[in-house]
Amino acid sequence: MFIYLLLQYGFINTCLKSLVVEKYGEETWEKLRLQAEVQDTFMTFEVYKDDITVQLIEKACKMLDVPADKVLRQFGEYFFEFCKRSGYDHMLRTLGGNLCEFIENLDALHSYLSLSYQEMNAPSFRVEKNEDGSMHLHYYSDRRGLCHIVPGIIGAAALDFFNIDISMEIVNQTEEEERTGKKEHIVFLVTQKPVFSYKERKKLSSSPHYLDLEKADTVRDRGSPACPVKKSHWKAIRGIVTLGKGKLLRRFDPVYPKSLWIDPKTFCNGLPFHMVFDKELKVKQAGVSIQKIVPGLQTMGICLDHYFSIIHPEVPFTISSIQKFINSQFVFQTRKEMMPESWKQRPMLELRGQMIWMESLQCMLYLCSPLLRSLYELEERQMHIADIAPHDVTRDLILLNQQRLAEMELSNQLERKKEELRILSKNLEEEKKKTETLLYSMLPQHVANQLKEGKRVEAGEFEECTILFSDVVTFTNICAECEPIQIVFMLNSMYLLFDRLTTVNNVYKVETIGDAYMVVGGVPVPVSSHADRVANFALGMIIAAKEVKNPISGNPIQIRVGIHSGPVLAGVVGEKMPRYCLFGDTVNTASRMESHGVPSKIHLSPSAYQCLKDKNFEIIERGEIDVKGKGRMHTYFLIRNKTATEDEIMGRPVKESDSGHESVQSFEEGRIETMPSSHQPALMREGTSCCLDSSRRLLPAWLIITDQLSQRKDFQLETLCSSNRFLAWPVFRIEYVLQCGFR
Repeated sequence: MFIYLLLQYGFINTCLKSLVVEKYGEETWEKLRLQAEVQDTFMTFEVYKDDITVQLIEKACKMLDVPADKVLRQFGEYFFEFCKRSGYDHMLRTLGGNLCEFIENLDALHSYLSLSYQEMNAPSFRVEKNEDGSMHLHYYSDRRGLCHIVPGIIGAAALDFFNIDISMEIVNQTEEEERTGKKEHIVFLVTQKPVFSYKERKKLSSSPHYLDLEKADTVRDRGSPACPVKKSHWKAIRGIVTLGKGKLLRRFDPVYPKSLWIDPKTFCNGLPFHMVFDKELKVKQAGVSIQKIVPGLQTMGICLDHYFSIIHPEVPFTISSIQKFINSQFVFQTRKEMMPESWKQRPMLELRGQMIWMESLQCMLYLCSPLLRSLYELEERQMHIADIAPHDVTRDLILLNQQRLAEMELSNQLERKKEELRILSKNLEEEKKKTETLLYSMLPQHVANQLKEGKRVEAGEFEECTILFSDVVTFTNICAECEPIQIVFMLNSMYLLFDRLTTVNNVYKVETIGDAYMVVGGVPVPVSSHADRVANFALGMIIAAKEVKNPISGNPIQIRVGIHSGPVLAGVVGEKMPRYCLFGDTVNTASRMESHGVPSKIHLSPSAYQCLKDKNFEIIERGEIDVKGKGRMHTYFLIRNKTATEDEIMGRPVKESDSGHESVQSFEEGRIETMPSSHQPALMREGTSCCLDSSRRLLPAWLIITDQLSQRKDFQLETLCSSNRFLAWPVFRIEYVLQCGFR
């Protein structure tokens, strides 16, 4: 079938993709193409290497754990349906009135499609009918290992077009490269039996012949399954024509004249491209146009194979070989060494036509026409439309195919543009996701979506929530004694750990200002467990802070944490760089709990204590203290979660031992130091250990940029924004840090 014609084109790979997606899903196709290392989309009229298709089939066999012959057969059946859906249904259906005629005309179909698919390398089919009604199908191909596709395609066509079920088995497999030029020659034994519909069986059941048919079927099934059924009475009357009122005539018998009423001159002019040759390949007769192109044919008795070679089918130039492929279209090509000098600079002429054996004369008639695909090929050979007989459809075929080639080129361009748009759309979607990720890290998702739609975000009141504030103990003193880059490095190490904990405990990070870190539970999505989440987050902060080193002393830093529960008002403020902010006395009170707290302790307000006292937390009483702006307050310390382990609070596997410091250092693993020493951060030039670890990992790019800012070097904001790593940077303000460092 013409699957092999299209095997070099993207059509076949598109079909294979459609089969995998339809039968096994999009994910299976994605895995298959990644293993085969091929692209996702194929152009219909673009030529691809056969290795791509073979690689896809081999990987599919391994992935699905199915033998290659079954995969190829299923692919053949699907390809037939795919071709019908793609517009080839009528072309295939009209090839022949029965399966034998259908197969015999496949080569003619290949020849026609080669006008459009000029890079084709089609197989060849030859049918031998047997006396018992079965047939041998000879299949010749340049591609080894794909013969199992043939039973799938032929079987599907037989069942769909002729309502018959066939079985095909390989009876012979030989190498034909030396004899026919084809690498593979497979012989299939094809046996068939009718497949009757329910209505047909019901009609036949009333006839006594039906019983005979049933018996014939039974005998065949028991005795020799390879034999076909006997002809029914319906087949016997197929050739009878009914005219008028019940008048029956026998089948058509042609009438031939006693002598041929045409003279040789008229015959040679009327069929300008024809040749007659005998068993020794000696030319007996030739048309006038072919004589004009190949003057040597004017000498009768010359050997035809001296002037022509057989291009298709690839068989030896002998009468016996030609007779075996008598039902195939033959393509001859002129030999350059035998052509006139004027033709040697032009492409050789190809002829395509039909072979007819004349038994009475023991000669072969070759009725042919020039094989030209376009007006350009006609001009290359310095020929004209007038050189072709008016009755020859080759004239129309050249003009129609010229239009067809133009349409194919346009279709190919449209496919390429479509693919370019698909890639651009995919890239745009990826950039959109990056933008949304950045936006959602700064604003709640529902708020960000409203802003994107141009809607006004109304402020919302939350009756119950829990707010946490934290800061670093003696942060001002640390800033005064360290370089700005060291402060940024320390804060980033801490904030990366804290940011991870917000995801673990599902709390919302409001903002960071300098060393202050603020989160809230129950906002923007109200939840009843807001206090529990913030309490577990606070316990995780105390643990995580121990992993961050003080750049002065090298000891773990200490943080103060304050928690308060109550109502707040939340909303977006500003149009340029909008922020989602919390307002109300609850925010002030939570801040006071932090500022009046104790290093490495979690300070609870009375309302936060009321929310947690009946939960699985260990809480101790601090007593009454003076709180600025609030007067005397009875406060508490949160000690631990009675039911959760440290690993559970930190949200890490039990075996995980990586510290936050290591996570920060591996933030940009694998980068190669390529900057000149004059542009490297000061700490790196001095060889400070906090910038490079034993694996020679560099600082994250944003730390280098921050150091450049602190040294007042020129820096382009566009460089920062275009970096792919920008999305991974923590969102916090560095102005305060730099100011402290400069002081």
